Amino acid sequence: MRPVCPFVKAARPAEPIKKEKEPSSAAAATVSPKCPLGYDSQTFKLGPLSCMICQALLFDSAQCVPCSHSFCKVCVSRFKDCPLCGADIEKTEPSSELQGLVDRFIEGHARIKRSHNAEEDTNTNTNTNSESHNKRVIYEDVSLERGAFLVQQAMRAFRAQNIESAKSRLSLCAEDIRGQLETMGNTSELCSQLGAVLGMLGDCCRATGDASSAVNYFEESVEFLSKLPGNDQEITHTLSISLNKIGDLKYYDGDLQAARSYYFKSLNVRRDAVKHDPNPKSQILDLAVSFAKVADVDRSLGNEDVAINEFQEGIKLLESLTLNSEDTGLEQRRLSVLEFLKNQIVEK
Repeated sequence: MRPVCPFVKAARPAEPIKKEKEPSSAAAATVSPKCPLGYDSQTFKLGPLSCMICQALLFDSAQCVPCSHSFCKVCVSRFKDCPLCGADIEKTEPSSELQGLVDRFIEGHARIKRSHNAEEDTNTNTNTNSESHNKRVIYEDVSLERGAFLVQQAMRAFRAQNIESAKSRLSLCAEDIRGQLETMGNTSELCSQLGAVLGMLGDCCRATGDASSAVNYFEESVEFLSKLPGNDQEITHTLSISLNKIGDLKYYDGDLQAARSYYFKSLNVRRDAVKHDPNPKSQILDLAVSFAKVADVDRSLGNEDVAINEFQEGIKLLESLTLNSEDTGLEQRRLSVLEFLKNQIVEK
């Protein structure tokens, strides 16, 4: 399953720590920093350090012999011919020098912060008027872009099933956020960021069949997201998703009681969200899905009457839900879930 992107309201990058007092607007100009290699987190461009197969930053780089083109080792292993030039791949060799460059680039990316006083610049045009001559230019600390940048690269790698690459980028992102938490405390922004990133790490582990590690990541995600106010739609949605994913893993492992516990927690989160704000139609759909999950486990546990009531609760929610004509995707989902719920009752 594709990981949930944390670039929603629940996971906006936190404001950078101010390390020095900035001059007044009259005496300073702020210049938005740009990555010299084009890896700006919002532009989604390929750069010279990208793997042309997965389109993420190179990870565990491998050089093709004899053409010398480099790709991620996992990506190129699926090809017999070079994807760039078409030459036969006789073998691949580790490209440690290139990978070292990529690793150093990641470590230094989004870490720029410097100030420049025009009075100290010997190259300043002496004819410049006094006001502009004394103006300070602040090159912003762009560390707030680092999380977005790393997650962007991780999602590209995940879509291409280069899971180890995705995990590496997400782990570094989580490490960055933990460092900020130690400095700034458990702010809502940082907790929501870390909760979302940990959930994505759980998705990576689940994709590789590592259920135990996936559960650990999802549980830690729940821990941080549970510290946040319950009146934010994106936060509650991410929290309920993490709870359901733990429930799924427990269900597949045969621990039905644990599965029901997590499903029921997710149901309560979604129920509270609908009580707080019933207008988002997607939240009502989510609540109906939670009723279906809890009911399915109750049926497996032999609680048939309870399960029937829960299936019926979900049906009532969906039958009372009125969608606009432009909500085509939601309507298709509503009909699909409604059909499933009705079939559960008819079958019994």
